[in-house]
Amino acid sequence: MKPGRSRLRTLGLPLIAGVVSLALSACAGSVAGGTSGGLAGGGGGGYAPGADQATIDAALADLPEVELTFQPSAASAASIQAPSGNVLAAAIEERSGGKIKVDTVWGQAIAGYSELFDALSDGRVDLALALPVYQPAEFPATNAVGEALGGLPSSPYTGEMITNAVGVDVAWNTPQVLQEYEDQSVYPIAPFIASGGYYSVCTKTGVSESDYPGRQVRIASKAQSGLMSRIGASPVSMEYTEAFEAMQRGTVDCSLAQLVTAAEGGLFEVAPNIGYMTDTSISRSASSLVAGKKFAELPLGYRQIIFDVYAEHFHGQLQTGIGGNAAAVTAAKKAGGKIERFDDALQKDVAAFNSENRKKIAESGIAGDDLAERVEAAARKWTAKAKELGYSDKGTTADFDEWYDPKSDYRPMGEAVYQDVILPRRPS
Repeated sequence: MKPGRSRLRTLGLPLIAGVVSLALSACAGSVAGGTSGGLAGGGGGGYAPGADQATIDAALADLPEVELTFQPSAASAASIQAPSGNVLAAAIEERSGGKIKVDTVWGQAIAGYSELFDALSDGRVDLALALPVYQPAEFPATNAVGEALGGLPSSPYTGEMITNAVGVDVAWNTPQVLQEYEDQSVYPIAPFIASGGYYSVCTKTGVSESDYPGRQVRIASKAQSGLMSRIGASPVSMEYTEAFEAMQRGTVDCSLAQLVTAAEGGLFEVAPNIGYMTDTSISRSASSLVAGKKFAELPLGYRQIIFDVYAEHFHGQLQTGIGGNAAAVTAAKKAGGKIERFDDALQKDVAAFNSENRKKIAESGIAGDDLAERVEAAARKWTAKAKELGYSDKGTTADFDEWYDPKSDYRPMGEAVYQDVILPRRPS
């Protein structure tokens, strides 16, 4: 085993993020050479959707073992974000009967985010969690989807579930998004992962319009920069890994942060105060799960394996995001912080900004002039589906640590997304 790597083969954990399709439906176009009939690959091993494990094992029986080098987002196997890597590796290996070995490399040890797409295209990495939000020039449409999600349900439970369903639905149905991955010579497994919602994490309390003028606020995207400027704050662009020291030194007052990354980075030690929304939400940062050139050479059955674990995939993704929200609330309280709802006036200002921003995105045509309408339609669909499946909030963000159930099962929602969005694109 290579230094710094951990091979995970038998963990009984669910898969974290995204959806695999090396082949797109006719309406979606092609991705890095993929067509509706699937990539050329190594051929063989294909099986029908819904097949039991015995049937899958028989279909793969004559295929050679393969190894995929996987670089997830977490710093280590012990981090709060680790399920986003552990469960993906485990699900792929278990479904393939161990014929696909996943070599998991933590902490961006092979390639940092700025170099990742080169590493995928030249074969150093086979599968990875990428952050297109850090490359707006190369991924304008992908980032436009994230901006268009601003304003969707903001609760730490159902809001996360619905927004992640909307994100993958809209992205797979946006040809401009898929083209961006093709231009990078990589294969989108999940072309857009909504990850976690954004909250204010501040050194001092205060969640009204009068609290923000003069504050230095770390932001993660162009849209967030515009929002902070609108409410009188000074946006500061930096990677989230730099926020701790900046707030510790007092050069930054707040960070717009995903709570799971804030908890992993120990941000609440220096900034224990959380501000949350109820009537709108801040835009999302684009992340994605992508595969490199080796992926194109896999036999059909192996590509179908990765594709077909989507419900587990979705379940694990939300275990990390939603579970991270609960862990963050707990950490903030232990640090003596306050968890406060943004006042109505500020939320109305954020909602107005989101509406104006969606119109600008539509006028630009970056992701289609109907992006806002497609987001709204998908939000209605997945909100209704979540309710139909029995998911509901039992409290607020402020007491989420008290009502969150760590045994929550998100597979039914993931299966619904698979059937509606993913299955039509399954390699065949």
